[in-house]
Amino acid sequence: MGNYHVTLQASYIAKNVEDVEDAIGVAISQIGKLLNKGSLDYVDIDVGLTICPKCGEPIDCVLVVAKTAIVGILLSMKVFNAESPEHAVRIAKSSIGRALKDIPLEDVDVVEI
Repeated sequence: MGNYHVTLQASYIAKNVEDVEDAIGVAISQIGKLLNKGSLDYVDIDVGLTICPKCGEPIDCVLVVAKTAIVGILLSMKVFNAESPEHAVRIAKSSIGRALKDIPLEDVDVVEI
């Protein structure tokens, strides 16, 4: 049995936002509320990064069009006593997925700790 740090990626749609910072704030706030409601306050929430196609620098993973944004969110948590990295991902997806219904989750990284 091993312990793992699992990072998942989620997409969140934020409506009625003015700009990128507003979209990030709304997304993190709403996801935080959902996780706290599910007693998952140990899950870390970060904004995902993507590479700018023009300059090659990392930028926040947010797209705002017509006051609606899609925000890429990274959710990470520690999973203890998992049988394998795949098992750790399933545990993380199950735990976080219960709180974030209808929000797709995809595994990004699994590191044994």
